[in-house]
Amino acid sequence: MSESEGALAIRHVAERLLKEHPHLDAGLVRSSVQTAYEELRYARVRTYLPVLMERRARDLLPSDAQPERTA
Repeated sequence: MSESEGALAIRHVAERLLKEHPHLDAGLVRSSVQTAYEELRYARVRTYLPVLMERRARDLLPSDAQPERTA
């Protein structure tokens, strides 16, 4: 994934999370996505990077932003 592809993936993931959590500060969401990208940027397999970024960014958001999960 080139630098521009990485920036595009960051933007798309941030947009999805902002739509999902409109009550959260946009800067907080973007910084969590950026952190997730930084943690995963050197992954060998890049195919699922956006999905993994989104999952990791969700984990970094405040716990009250997490949807209730049922087993």
